[in-house]
Amino acid sequence: MAKKKEKQKRQSMMARVKKAHQKPGETKGGYGFELVGAFFCDFFYYVWQVLKWTVLTGLILTAVVSVVLFVRFGDDYRSFAKEADKIVAESRAEDFRMDEITYIYAADGGQIAELSSGNGKSSYLKYSEIPKHAAQAFVAIEDRSYWRNIGIDIKGIVRVAMDFVLSRGDNMAGASTITQQLSRTIYLTRERSVTRKIKEMMVAIRLTRKYSKQEILEFYINTACFSNGIYGLEAASRAYFAKNASELSLSQLAYLCAIPNRPEYFNPYRYPERAVERRDKILKDMLEEGYISKSEYQQACKEKIKIQKPEPEFYNYETTYAVYCAAEYLMKLHNFEFRYEFSDEEDYKQYQEAYEAAYNLEKKSLYANGYTVMTSLQPDVQASVQQALDNNLAFATQTNPKTDVYELQGAVTVLDNATGKTIAVAGGRSQENLNNVYSLNRAFQSYRQPGSTFKPLAVYTPALMYGYTPETTVYDIDVKTAQQPGVDISSLSGTSMSLRNAVEQSKNGVAYSVFYDIKPSYGLEFITNMKFDKIVPQDYTLSAALGGLTYGATTVQMASGYCTLANQGRYRDPSCIVSLKDKDGRELYKEEKPLKVYHERACSVMLDILKGVLTKGTAKSMGWSQVSDMPAAGKTGTTNGSKDGWFCGVTPYYTAAVWVGYDTPKTLDSLYGGTYPASVWKDVMLHLNEGKGVVDFN
Repeated sequence: MAKKKEKQKRQSMMARVKKAHQKPGETKGGYGFELVGAFFCDFFYYVWQVLKWTVLTGLILTAVVSVVLFVRFGDDYRSFAKEADKIVAESRAEDFRMDEITYIYAADGGQIAELSSGNGKSSYLKYSEIPKHAAQAFVAIEDRSYWRNIGIDIKGIVRVAMDFVLSRGDNMAGASTITQQLSRTIYLTRERSVTRKIKEMMVAIRLTRKYSKQEILEFYINTACFSNGIYGLEAASRAYFAKNASELSLSQLAYLCAIPNRPEYFNPYRYPERAVERRDKILKDMLEEGYISKSEYQQACKEKIKIQKPEPEFYNYETTYAVYCAAEYLMKLHNFEFRYEFSDEEDYKQYQEAYEAAYNLEKKSLYANGYTVMTSLQPDVQASVQQALDNNLAFATQTNPKTDVYELQGAVTVLDNATGKTIAVAGGRSQENLNNVYSLNRAFQSYRQPGSTFKPLAVYTPALMYGYTPETTVYDIDVKTAQQPGVDISSLSGTSMSLRNAVEQSKNGVAYSVFYDIKPSYGLEFITNMKFDKIVPQDYTLSAALGGLTYGATTVQMASGYCTLANQGRYRDPSCIVSLKDKDGRELYKEEKPLKVYHERACSVMLDILKGVLTKGTAKSMGWSQVSDMPAAGKTGTTNGSKDGWFCGVTPYYTAAVWVGYDTPKTLDSLYGGTYPASVWKDVMLHLNEGKGVVDFN
């Protein structure tokens, strides 16, 4: 009905136009001005309809979003506004300098390392020193309304509001002005939420009132992340082109201005070609905005980009581990959701990508923002651990022909049972006059098959909670038979023995059948609760009972698992961080409460069983009882083909996990959990427990 009336109305209008232009005596069907008038009348009618409905739709959507936001956040508006007022009122120009040095300290107060983004004070550019084309490039690609807006872009907000409504409140991202991006980088968290977006806009508006547009653009260009822990245009220019920013060509400046959009994706050291396409987009936007001529545009697009090779930086094992722990804690502060269970392989890969991006971002922040990091790392313990590893593997002198690094490697992690904190990490063997030996910290970066050391954590302690006892009769079934399709594992038999004896002698058939009984989903739940981060869906099979994992575990993770047994089932994050302060001295670190993973009695019984491994089991040859009166418990682990050797063990005071093997797995006939790994563990523990009173496990 409405359409019919509209049509009649339009026809009536056209008739009046035709009549007004009709000459005397001219018939209705003549070819006169009335047709031209009718055409334009029809044209403008449709234009009006489009404009009318576009405006109305925008107004309606804006109104709807306003109502939705008011209903959801109306009560919080005043607190948001108050927070934004406080942030900007207390802001200083110094807030926008990303050239602070971060200091890392050991438990005794001695300095372990100092971290710097490499910027230095001299890399900060005043607005007058920023190349004109760089400022224009950022405005053209990031915020064309920059010089006119109030810190936010109204049109962009309407577009975001429409996305918010259409996504039913799930999406409120995009349309961030340069000032909003600056607000988020310096003052707010990196979470993607409506709350943060509102705060971001409030802070941006207030920053625009306090600082000039030139100052804000200066702050933005000096705080932008250019990948690889590099902040600011000048530092990026020196790192990637070995020149000052003032010496760069238009093409080089546009290339650098492409990087902050996605620093990891456009990393010039790893993917130098990726930013070229965005460089060309920036140049095109600059051309459209009238910042450059067509000839300048064409010449800049043709210019080849050549990246300067990076200067290597090397740190020792304790520093790289401290950086890792601190970066992960910053991720937590900024609401990154750590996950330890995944629906499928694709889910796992997507999570790993998100983790890597967030981790790299926080690691760069750590280098640039002047934190003070206090750790639980103990230099004297570190030295003894490193010496134990070096001495026990000194027989293997063969090196990699490309890197000169020893081929046979090892890793050790030591935790203090009283705190659950890491006090020493050896990520490999040391080599004099060879800095790149520290480029890989195997203690937390190398994931290896844990073999039988995995059994107490995933099979036997869960089984003790499931109803098993040390005296329960179990059967050492044939694993190869059990792995055949269609075999009823519950009907298989083998040599009968007690559970205690099976653990001491590391019988794979028993672990396999017990795991079948308690189910992989049950056993691995304890593992994921202890934050083993590479347990994927394909690990939920019976092979996991023998430590057969897709990716494996690190010595840090295995040490934390055994430390949990020593602490009556209470898991603590094995981080080495005890304090993390920002550049203003504000404490950011807060200790988490222990997580109850295992029952106390199950842990006590498991430790009692594991004592037998050292006295009459697979680690008997270590001879612990001949050299120490301190009670000790542990487990050996050897993977197929003797490619990985493990020993994980505890005393009432400390926990240590040791791995020995090759970076590229290969067989070493003499490698078993009870040989080199157990020897390293013994030397480490003898030093640690010297002078300690002899006590038993709780």
